[in-house]
Amino acid sequence: MTHAQRFRGVCEECRPRVLAYATSLVGRQVGEDITSETFTVAWLRVRDIPHPVLPRLLGVARNLVRELRRRDAHQYALAAEEARRISSGARTEAGDVAVEVTDRHSALQALASLPEADRELLTPIAWHGLSAKAAAQVLDCTTATLTVRLYRSRRRLEKALKAPPVSEAASAPAVEAPYPTLHEGAPA
Repeated sequence: MTHAQRFRGVCEECRPRVLAYATSLVGRQVGEDITSETFTVAWLRVRDIPHPVLPRLLGVARNLVRELRRRDAHQYALAAEEARRISSGARTEAGDVAVEVTDRHSALQALASLPEADRELLTPIAWHGLSAKAAAQVLDCTTATLTVRLYRSRRRLEKALKAPPVSEAASAPAVEAPYPTLHEGAPA
């Protein structure tokens, strides 16, 4: 098998999952760019492609996203929206749609309230179905380290899910009137 044939097979097998991972981090448009760059890096190192290749590709994608954030200071606003779009594609049971939407919204709010490091630990396993070993490879740490961090992140997520939802009105800053109001009997 030639390097080009092996690379083509890797692309066909892994591109959708790399795209989903990158999209969950930075949104669809930038996620496609990150995916393209990931496979460019893979092509340049085609002789060194390990087996299994997916954890390595997701690690490359993660590093490219980190580089992008350092360069642009870009805080991905579309991640929650794309995560909802991706997760809505796989319905497990028919039920009350309103309850499902409310549950999903609560989960996304709780996830969004966590620090980026926690989200980075939870998403490869929960959304992308990676094993602890593969996720550790993506995040460039040992499986033991990932397991400890994942335990702590899950506890913080549980706390965030139990916390009462913050309404937009309650979280909005109070706005003072631009002019003092006149009271009855006060001089004008």
